[in-house]
Amino acid sequence: MSAPTPETDGTTADPELARASLEALRTEIGKAVVGQDSAVTGLVVALLCRGHVLLEGVPGVAKTLLVRALAASLQLDTKRVQFTPDLMPSDVTGSLVYDSRTAAFSFQPGPVFTNLLLADEINRTPPKTQSSLLEAMEERQVTVDGTARPLPETFLVAATQNPVEYEGTYPLPEAQLDRFLLKLTVPLPSRSDEIDVLTRHAEGFDPRNLAAAGVRPVAGPADLEAARAAMAKTAISPEIAGYVVDICRATRESPSLGLGVSPRGATALLSTSRAWAWLTGRDYVTPDDVKALALPTLRHRVQLRPEAEMEGVTADHVITTLLAHVPVPR
Repeated sequence: MSAPTPETDGTTADPELARASLEALRTEIGKAVVGQDSAVTGLVVALLCRGHVLLEGVPGVAKTLLVRALAASLQLDTKRVQFTPDLMPSDVTGSLVYDSRTAAFSFQPGPVFTNLLLADEINRTPPKTQSSLLEAMEERQVTVDGTARPLPETFLVAATQNPVEYEGTYPLPEAQLDRFLLKLTVPLPSRSDEIDVLTRHAEGFDPRNLAAAGVRPVAGPADLEAARAAMAKTAISPEIAGYVVDICRATRESPSLGLGVSPRGATALLSTSRAWAWLTGRDYVTPDDVKALALPTLRHRVQLRPEAEMEGVTADHVITTLLAHVPVPR
């Protein structure tokens, strides 16, 4: 995909200009993050689908920098929460605070009331605090003291986590994982990419100062709305819908999986495939679009059987095998 960098004032209404703005978004993030094109693409797809993203990788592979670069490239309000073992649910959602001047309680919004929430190391906090995001992610609202308070129209949670085998981590429950549209793996860079990273640092790159690196806002809410409206017109044939269903049903019948993909997961795969088709300039979805988004959309929605785990089988391996066997529509 080419990556022009048009100027934007956040008022784009033309679908082609919106697509160009989102392509420019990928370029801007690339000014700060090297060699993570798949993760960057996943973040753009999530923005189009109004979905949330879980980024997994070992410490030091630029997971947080990736989200910060996304925030710097967007004209959106952003907040960050560092998840720790002592973090309380109210630290995320907000709480009622007593005002001695008025002798009444008033609601003090938490950091979740933003457009882009960076939930850093989300699996380092206990399940009670993890679950504080469930309602926000699914219903796009927060209920405190019986009162539902809506979140902004554009609301995305970008959460980072370390692999579950690391010390001090709490595995995310299935219900929470299912609220993430995509789970993106952030691998260690290749040798050439790592040399590029070191060269940038030697030349003065400071990850704490993205503005100095030239990262600037290139897309805003109007761009996203125009893009979503255009994406909604991307055609989905009955054959493609059937293909998505067949893939998801195959996960429920796999002997390696104790938990397969739910209908919510099938809907997610259809949505992400449509977003990718639109981003690549087509007004219809192909089987290749479905295959391209199957792993990041489904890998966190399945659960391996213990005996499969003991044999070293991974969710990615199971899904890849199924994709090779499910008949592809002509």
